[in-house]
Formats: sequence, structure tokens, C-alpha cells
Amino acid sequence: MSKKASTTKKSEEGAAPYNARQAPVNAKLGKDELIQFYRDMVRIRRFEERCLRSYQQGKIGGFLHLYIGQESIAVGCTSVMNENDHIITAYRDHGHAIGVGMGFNELMAENYGKYTGCSKGKGGSMHYFDPTRHFWGGHGIVGGQIPLGTGFAFALKHRGIKGAAMAFMGDGAVNQGAVHEAYNLAALWDLPIIFVIENNGYSMGTSQARSSAGPSLAQRAEGYGMNWEISENGHDVLEVRDKFDRLLKLAHEQSKPSILEIRTYRYRGHSVADPDTTYREKKEIEEYKATKDPLMTYEKAMLDEGVLTPELVKQIDEAARAEAETSAQYADQSPFPTPDDIKKDVYWEADNPADRKSTGNLFFD
Repeated sequence: MSKKASTTKKSEEGAAPYNARQAPVNAKLGKDELIQFYRDMVRIRRFEERCLRSYQQGKIGGFLHLYIGQESIAVGCTSVMNENDHIITAYRDHGHAIGVGMGFNELMAENYGKYTGCSKGKGGSMHYFDPTRHFWGGHGIVGGQIPLGTGFAFALKHRGIKGAAMAFMGDGAVNQGAVHEAYNLAALWDLPIIFVIENNGYSMGTSQARSSAGPSLAQRAEGYGMNWEISENGHDVLEVRDKFDRLLKLAHEQSKPSILEIRTYRYRGHSVADPDTTYREKKEIEEYKATKDPLMTYEKAMLDEGVLTPELVKQIDEAARAEAETSAQYADQSPFPTPDDIKKDVYWEADNPADRKSTGNLFFD
């Protein structure tokens, strides 16, 4: 049965307004955990800013999709993951990778196309991977990761493992046919998956109002009999944690799929190559920064609560900047893959010739 999220409005019974800080998943948080959320969001922001500089210096080729403005989502969602949960996302994948614990060095090196990168320089910015952390990319095909995430959920259920898959997408992916095919199968087979829509309002240069019909993107779940929620305040890391945790429990305990739409905003263009001057006004961006910036709103709340101090805020920021700068130096000094590396990590039998059972050519030179 579908269900809409409660927001900051009072309930019909006259209960107190929704307070994400008092939600069960957040009320028990200790000081160190609250500080870590802030540290992780700052780290993502500073890493992305350093990526932008490297791109402008000609060190990063291809496309670069920055996560600036959406840090609260990656941190909020990954912070409630369990050991058997799996995550897959689209090409705006830097924040999620940092959220699951991947290091700056391997990520920046991948951006530079270096062999020391997490995908050995073959994937670049859009294709981060770390199977040891159950992080399965980074995918450049719009919506292409959603059927794959559904497959992870099927595998978990088939093997009897209490875990869930989290398949992230942007609002521009929701109209892809493969996404709806995945919704249908997940609902038919009761798969433990959360389809997370990071709705930043624009699919490339087209606003959601011009591209997607319906009252909300999450409510499309009703057509498949799925549960759904909306996080109106996607800039609030604690609200994201609460909304996500509810659906994660549904996946873990009842093996039920759901859709979570998180309202957010990106400060930069769709990619750095996007001039971002034709489809939205600068005033719109500046207003969001001034009122809903994920880092600033959380910083203020934690300063008021006495969790953060001005000195600690400065220390965290300086450490993140230094870490990002070190990663750029590491990437710069790392080697590029060799021509022979192009045939590695493609076919298992090519990498394990002693166990090969097939015949014929694997590669055609």
C-alpha cells in the first residue's frame, strides 16, 4: 500500500510539527556521529571544489558532474547503510563514493585517468567503483543503473541475505523506460530496494515542470503498488536519514521496494561543460545558497546545539582542503595506464588464462 511522507505540517491529531532531530534514528546519535556528518559533507564540498580547479587546469578530461549542493543526501543515506546493503548510482557519483568511505587519492586519480584510480584510470569521473564497500558505480547511461540495482536486490533475496539495494538516480532519469521496467519487477517480486530520486529540479537544462507530468516523481510508485516518501528538505541531512531509514527498514524487514524522492539543488551546471546561463537565473542559485545550503544550515544547527564550535568548524574545513589538495598532487604524480592495460579487467578468462575454458579470440587487434 502506498504511503506519502509526513513533512513539517502538523498531523490531523494536532501533534507537534515534524522534527528530524527527534526522529528515532537521529535522537540516539552521539556527538561524534553528529560531527562526522558535518565532516563528511565538508569533505565532499572541498573535494568537488578541487575537482573543478583540476578540470579548469586541463587535468581532468571528459565530463565532470559536481555534487556541490547535494552533499546532505549522500551523507544522510550512506550513514544508515548496513553491512549487507549495496549502493549504485549515476554519473554524479563523487558524493556517494566518499560517503561509503572511498579515499580522495583513488578518486582524484581516477578523475585524472591514472592507473592508481579506483577503476585503474579506465572509468573517469562518472565510473567510480569499490566492490569491497558494496559500491557498484557510477554509470554514464541515464537510468541504466536502475535495472542493475534491481538485480542486486533480487540477488539478496534469492540468497536469503538480509540486506537492501539502493539505486540512485536524478530527476532526468525517471522517464526512461528501463526505470519503469525495474519498478515493475521490483514490485512484482517484492524486492528489497529503495529507488532514490535526487530531484535537483533540472534534467540537464530542462526543468522538471517541463519534462515530467504528475504531482510528484515519487507518487508514480502508486502505479506499481509501491510505498513512497518525499523528503521536502533534502538539504537537511537529518531529515534525509530519517526518511531513508524508514524505507530501509521496510526493505530489510518485509522485503518491500519503495521510492524516495529527495528535493535538492545543484549549484553548478549539469556538468562543468554546461554554461548554466540559459535555463535558470543566478538569483535562484544565490537564494538557495543563502537559505538552504546543506553545510551552512547543519553547521548553524550544530553550533546552536553545542556540538560544533567555531574552532572545530575551522579545523574540519582546513583538514578537508588539505586532503583535497594532497589528492590532486597524488593524482598528478601517478602513472597513466599502459597500452597493455586496455585488455585487462575486461574478460575473466583473459586475466586467468590457466583456468580458461573457452576457445577463439577474446580480443581482435
